[in-house]
Amino acid sequence: MGNEGWYRGLVWLDYRLAILFTVVIPLILLIWAFVQKAQPIQHLLMIYWRVASLLAITLYLMIAQYPVAFLSGLLARILVPISLWFWVDLNDEIEYQSGALKLIFTSWRWATTFYCILGIIALTPALGCGFSDTAIKTSTCQLWLEAPLAFKDIFHGNTKVPFLGILGILGLIIYVIYLSYFVIVRLGKQGRSATEQ
Repeated sequence: MGNEGWYRGLVWLDYRLAILFTVVIPLILLIWAFVQKAQPIQHLLMIYWRVASLLAITLYLMIAQYPVAFLSGLLARILVPISLWFWVDLNDEIEYQSGALKLIFTSWRWATTFYCILGIIALTPALGCGFSDTAIKTSTCQLWLEAPLAFKDIFHGNTKVPFLGILGILGLIIYVIYLSYFVIVRLGKQGRSATEQ
């Protein structure tokens, strides 16, 4: 019971940090970048939001208790840091920026990268949840579903769980199609340049 209580605290800390590092701070930074007309930071944040949408998709998959949610959550934690550092042209342009926005943006990039690495470590004991319908019923897996179900109660109190699950599955299908298109078609043409060629 002691170990479970400790792990529950870690899981809830992970969700709280996710709200801070993947929603609140990047939203503030995006607004700030638009106000200051900092194009490279705007561009990188728009890429970030597209990639990080997998976190929202994962939340809806977890509400429906689909095992694939644990795999999409792991993939999101891998893709988010990649999206923040992958683009050579944007990295170079951001280096030429100056001021408080650049400092806070760079600090956020590093903090989010470390958060995702730690999140992967925290999620590791629950990866087995992603491979079977029976595993998801174990206490370790259920701990990861507590926060999504609380989110559902707050924001979707009258919505049926199967409907939210369908939204999650549709979102995941669209995401996988877009990611496949990017990797197979656009990456070969653009390389590590975020600017359309």
